[in-house]
Parts: sequence; C-alpha cells; structure tokens
Amino acid sequence: MLDVAVIESAGAAEAVLDPIRARLLAELREPASAATVAARIGLPRQKVNYHLRMLESFGLVELVEERRRGNVTERVMGATARSYVISPAALPGVAPDPASERNRLSARWMLALAARLVKDVGTLITGADRAKQRLATFAMDGEVTFASAADRAAFVAELAAGTAKLVEKYHDGTAAGGRRHRLVVALHPSVKPDAIAAAGPLNITQTAGTTGQTEEP
Repeated sequence: MLDVAVIESAGAAEAVLDPIRARLLAELREPASAATVAARIGLPRQKVNYHLRMLESFGLVELVEERRRGNVTERVMGATARSYVISPAALPGVAPDPASERNRLSARWMLALAARLVKDVGTLITGADRAKQRLATFAMDGEVTFASAADRAAFVAELAAGTAKLVEKYHDGTAAGGRRHRLVVALHPSVKPDAIAAAGPLNITQTAGTTGQTEEP
C-alpha cells in the first residue's frame, strides 16, 4: 500500500469524491470483505459491492485475497493507498496556469504553483513507480515568527537574493547530460486552528517552505 496516491483522471476523481466511496477507501486501509465493511457502515452489502466495483475499476482498491466460505467465494479488498491527492491533471480545462500571472506577492499565483507542483510530482511518481526507480526530491517545511511586517519583508528579500545566488552558482545550462530540476519557494501565514472551518484574520506567524523536485522520471 502506498502512503499517498495521486489521482490524475477525471473519472477516478469523480469516483473518490462520492461520500460513500470516500468512506469505503478509509475503511479499506485495512483489507476487508464487502460484507464486513457493509456491517461497519450500515449499508446493504449489494450497495457496498457496487461502489467497490467502481473504485476497483479506477485502481483505487484492489483484490487482496479470496476466501471460501461454504459455497461462497468472499473477496477481500484493500485500498491501494492510505491517502489520495487529486491532481489538477484530472481537471485539465480549468486547472490553474502559473504562467498567467507571475506575481511573487500573489496568493493566487502561489496556489497555481502549488497545483502545478501536485500535477508534476504526481506525473513523476507515476513514472518512477512504473520504472521501479527511486524519485529524487527534496522538501523543507517549517515556521518562522516575524516581529513586524518590515522584518517579514526583509526576510523575503534575503531569501530571494540567497536563492538567486545558489541558482547562479549551481545552474549549468550547458552541462552534457544535465538534469533540470524545478525549485519552488513559498511563504504564507500559518492557518489558525479555528480557521480550518471558517477563514479568520491573518496573524504574523508565517510558514516557510522550500520544495525542489526533478522534472521528469
């Protein structure tokens, strides 16, 4: 079972967004039969079987084993991953385009970059899995608290300048056999616990994240 699987097709995205199917995926983190899951969630076994067949058709659940119980063969199913992320590739017509607004101070541009990151890494993971190769990536995640907006602005300026120097030092566009990598750096206010359900006012605690990724499997 994978820790995270990326959903890249519209059909699979539609399937997993159904509340019953999402519940089944959660239940099947530990393999179980349709009858067992039906008893847990209080649905008829036939209905559970219908939804399991839909999930199985998109590779979201898989057969773990078959067991004979009297004259009946019981299929034990399991989710293919513990959690799932829907890639913007599943919505190609409305996926955000980072090239449309290159504004480093725009939160919406940050979202567009994050969407592309999910899409690209999803593609890379799929390719690496098929080739049975390890995907070389690097990510950072942390928090920094600024005493003032001026300090935050100064931090951003130094971060941008320092990153530019590192890129200038190590980038070699003429290297034979060189492998291009994409670098994404993001800084945004941390989300308050009570703002998960309802958006609240921003505070001065920020989250800084830096992500590097390979461009192709």
